[in-house]
Amino acid sequence: MNIVTGKELIELGYKPGRWFKEAIDHINQNQLSDEGLLSYLQSVSPKIVYPHTEPVSFYQNIKAETEEEAANLQAVVNTMKEVMKTPTVVGGSIMPDACPSGELGTIPVGGVVVTKNAIHPAMHSSDICCSLMLTNFGFVDPKKVLDAGHSATYFGGIRRDKFTPLPKELEEQIAGNMFLDSPGLTNVATYHLGTQGDGNHFLYVGISKNTGETILVTHHGSRGVGSFLFKQGVNIANFFRKEISPETLEKNAWIPYDTDEGKAYWEALQWVRQWTNLNHSVIHDAAAQKLGIEPVDRFWNEHNFVFKEGDLFYHAKGATPLDEKFIPDAKDGLRIIPLNMSAPILIVKGKTTDNNLGFAPHGAGRNRSRNKHKRDNNQKTIEQIFAEETKGLDVRFYSNNIDISELPSAYKNSDNVIAQMKEFGLGEVVDEIMPYGCIMAGDWEIDAPWRQKYKDKK
Repeated sequence: MNIVTGKELIELGYKPGRWFKEAIDHINQNQLSDEGLLSYLQSVSPKIVYPHTEPVSFYQNIKAETEEEAANLQAVVNTMKEVMKTPTVVGGSIMPDACPSGELGTIPVGGVVVTKNAIHPAMHSSDICCSLMLTNFGFVDPKKVLDAGHSATYFGGIRRDKFTPLPKELEEQIAGNMFLDSPGLTNVATYHLGTQGDGNHFLYVGISKNTGETILVTHHGSRGVGSFLFKQGVNIANFFRKEISPETLEKNAWIPYDTDEGKAYWEALQWVRQWTNLNHSVIHDAAAQKLGIEPVDRFWNEHNFVFKEGDLFYHAKGATPLDEKFIPDAKDGLRIIPLNMSAPILIVKGKTTDNNLGFAPHGAGRNRSRNKHKRDNNQKTIEQIFAEETKGLDVRFYSNNIDISELPSAYKNSDNVIAQMKEFGLGEVVDEIMPYGCIMAGDWEIDAPWRQKYKDKK
C-alpha cells in the first residue's frame, strides 16, 4: 500500500497549508492515485485569489475647500484606491471628515469598505467599536453634570485603585470562543471598565438646542479588550492571506466568514460591542448616582465597527451608521456625531442612498497630523492657545496637562463638514447639543507612571 505524504503533494506543486492534513488523510483512506488523486487535489486545494488590477469604484462624499484640504483629499483618494483593489471588495465610500490613517493602502478614517464573505480586522483597527453614548439628565445645572462626570470617568494611564467587576453573563459568554477564551481578556475587561483611554476620546456636557435639557455624551472604544481581539484577528487574517491571496497587502488581509475562524471572530466582535456599551453605561450610571438623578433618556451608536448584511460586511473606519439594519438596538433612528469641543454635537437621522451606503461622517476629521498642528502653533504658548480656543467653555484635561492637538483648530472646519453632510445627503440634523464643557485625557504621558518612576530613580 502506497502512503502519500506531504512531500509528494509539494512535489506535485502544492504549497503546504492547514488543508494538507485533511487531504492526506482522505487520500490514504481512499487509496487515491493517478487521475483520481490529481482531481481530488484540484478540488480541495486553496484557490489563489489576486488583487483587482483596477480599484473597485467608490463614492466621494467630500470636496476640498482649501489648498490644505485638497492635499488631504488627494492622499485619502490615493490610499482608498489601493484598498479598493483588495479581492474581496465590492463597494466603498468616503465621508467629508476623511483623512489618511497610515501608509498607502490603509483604509482612511472616514472610509466605508464593503466586502463579500470577508472580515478585515485592520479595517476596523484596534479601537474596535469606538462609539458614543448620550444621556439626557433633564433640566439640571450643566456644571453639576460635568463635575459628576469628572468623578465618574477615568482617562490616561494612571494606575487605578478601584474596579468595576465584569458581569457574570459577559464572563460566561467568553467560554468556547477561540478568540476570547483567555484569563488575560477577563483581566483586561475588568481592569478597563469605567475608563476612556486617551487621544480624541472625551466626556462632553451640553444643552439641547431643542429642549434646553442637559446632556452628557461619552466617546471611547473597547480599550484593551478591543486591542486584545485585534491582535489575534490580524494574525489569523494574515495566515489566510498567505494561503489564499499572498499578493494582497498584509494590512488588507481577511478572515473568510464561511470558516470556523470567521464565525468565531464575528461572535467575538459582538461580545466586544456588548462590553463597550457596558463601559459607557458604567460611566453614565456613576454620574447619575453622583447626581441622584434618574436619566430622562439614553441611546448610543458605534462609528468604528464592522456591520453585516447577508454575506456583505461593511467596514466603517470612522463612519456613523444611519441605517436601522446596522444598529438594531438604537433609539428612534437617532445618531450622535461630534465635531470638536467648541462646536455642537449633532443628533441626526438619515436614510441609505447609493452614495452614502447607509453611513454619515463620524466627526470633523483632520487635515494635518497632531505633530504638524503642534509645530504650526509653536509661536504661542500652550496656555495662550488653550485660553483662546476654549473661551467661555469649561474644558478640563484629566491629566492636568493641556493637549493642543485636541483643541478645535486641530480639526477640520465644522461648518464645512455640516454643509457637505447636507450637500451629499449624509443625514438630517434634528437637534444640536450646544457645548458647555468637556473632559479629555490631555498629554498624560508627561506624567506617565514609567516616566515618574524614572524621575524618582534619578
